This record gives sequence, C-alpha cells and structure tokens, in this order.
Amino acid sequence: MAELSRTIAVLVANPALSSILSMVLASVPSYRVRPFDSELALVTYMRLAPVDIVVTDFDSASARADLVTRDLRADSAIPFREYQVIALASEVSPETKNLCIASGIDEVIVKPMSPRYLVERVRSRLARRGPTARGDRDEGRPRPDFSQYGNVIPLWTRERPLPTTH
Repeated sequence: MAELSRTIAVLVANPALSSILSMVLASVPSYRVRPFDSELALVTYMRLAPVDIVVTDFDSASARADLVTRDLRADSAIPFREYQVIALASEVSPETKNLCIASGIDEVIVKPMSPRYLVERVRSRLARRGPTARGDRDEGRPRPDFSQYGNVIPLWTRERPLPTTH
C-alpha cells in the first residue's frame, strides 16, 4: 500500500531558511511541501486544500508564529481543521511558552537546529495522529474532488451562465 501523501506548509521569516527547510522536507517522498511568503497566502491555500503540518516562525515581524496560529485556529473558513503547528523560536522564554499555549501551537523547536531534526519532528507529529484517509478528516467532511476539472476549479455552478466574449 502506498504511503499517504502529507502536505507541509512552511512560513518562516528568512527566505533562505524557508528554502533550506522546504528542500529538506521535500526530500521525503511522501511530503508535499508548500512554502509561503505571507500569512495571507497561507490562509488562502488552507481554505482550499488540507494541510497536515504548518511550520511557522517567532522571528517573523509580519507573521509571528503565535499570531499566525491564533488566526488559523480562529478562521472558520478553513474547512480542514486537523493540522498541527510547529513553531521555530530563537529562544523559549516563559512569555513565549504562554503565547504558544494560548494560541494552540503544538510544538516549539529552538533555532538553530538541523533541518533534519525538523524532518524527525514532522514525522513524529504525523505518527502521533496516526494514518487517516483524507476523506475521513474534519467531522466527516470529505475533501472536494477537483480531479474532474484538471487544474481548473470552477467558480460558478452550471446553473449560472458563463460570460460570453464578443
């Protein structure tokens, strides 16, 4: 039986770190890695497709890990709720620990760390959740099947007429 493909979203402050982490995570054949450069891009993606793990960063001024996690957890437009959050931090102070607990961060990894260590932590997090079929996720809501459309996602139903060009 083929291993279930898992989606890992990466939103970190430094583009070079994002590239390195994405490359190392993508070395695992069953991981689909999606790097993001803004919280808006991440939220938009998560509203359309399921994500298993979100890797985010406390050192990002525009998208700090606790704020991103709080926003994701509060966003009712994200239909696939069974994701975990791993935050990267330069140091873990009592304040950082309290922010992690309050926002719903699942795990904190202290930087600097080996990118291979992140792969180990992602594997561990996914193993804790156990194997689930994507269709069984999120209170029985199946993932929409867009395969019939190829790479095109229809924005309107068939009842609405398509615009004509003249």
